[in-house]
Amino acid sequence: MMKLKTAIKAVLIAGTVGIALTAAGCGGNKSDSAKGASGSGGKKIVKVAHTPHYFPYDFVDDNNKSDGMEVAVMKEVAKKLPQYEFQFVPTSDDDLLIGVESGKYDIGTKGAWKTPAREKKYIFPKNNIAASVIGVTIRKEDANTIKNLDDFAKSGKKLVPIAPQNAQYQVIEDYNAAHPDHPVKLEASENFQVADAYTWVLEGRYDGYFSIELAYKKNVEAPDAPYKDFKDKLSYFRYKAIPTYTVINKNDKELAEQVDKALGELKQEGKIAELENKYFGEEVSKLIDVK
Repeated sequence: MMKLKTAIKAVLIAGTVGIALTAAGCGGNKSDSAKGASGSGGKKIVKVAHTPHYFPYDFVDDNNKSDGMEVAVMKEVAKKLPQYEFQFVPTSDDDLLIGVESGKYDIGTKGAWKTPAREKKYIFPKNNIAASVIGVTIRKEDANTIKNLDDFAKSGKKLVPIAPQNAQYQVIEDYNAAHPDHPVKLEASENFQVADAYTWVLEGRYDGYFSIELAYKKNVEAPDAPYKDFKDKLSYFRYKAIPTYTVINKNDKELAEQVDKALGELKQEGKIAELENKYFGEEVSKLIDVK
């Protein structure tokens, strides 16, 4: 598997996605061709914005090339849509979302989850592009008795607060709606990012931190993880995988239909499963319906 640039350090992931991002040097810059203009051979240019540091979903490799699971899938989509010229633009998380909404970019990929608020701003293809595994970080001493979210909820354990604008908040609300007899104790946080979450769990202030598995691996298990000293004191269990999608500008309906069709074909052909195994080491989409 490819490695991150040596200059990139793991940071806490929060939000729909994801890892806290800094803008890449080329982030937010428009290409030489204006949006909607023709590229080589008279093809319509499609600008695909992606985050630059969200390994292994979307990143810029050591040769300054766009790479990652979702980028690789979109490059396969481009092969199926030869009438377009796809241009990949690394940029910050905020610029990607604002840019796709405004029309600066046609498509954005950032490990995004589908939420009601986002569906008002973007077109989501019916077919997902990948998936992210989500679960709970707990104290290792609780690992023998708490093996899943049902155990966590039934034992009355309390999660680190989640910001309502964070897509993870909706996941827990959905769980609670489906399990009214044993809901997870959920508090709203004012901050989107919770920098002290792991410490709070160890101190007993809270009993679990709901985050994507990639965050735990980057922040606790990796050799250079910022919380590597907590590795022997914390444990993580999976809840399920959440589908991730491309977000498409509301005015690009025809493009959205064609991208969706291409994604469906790639799924049927086994190409997406092949790329998941390449970038994640497993076919994470199989976990989408697993609780």
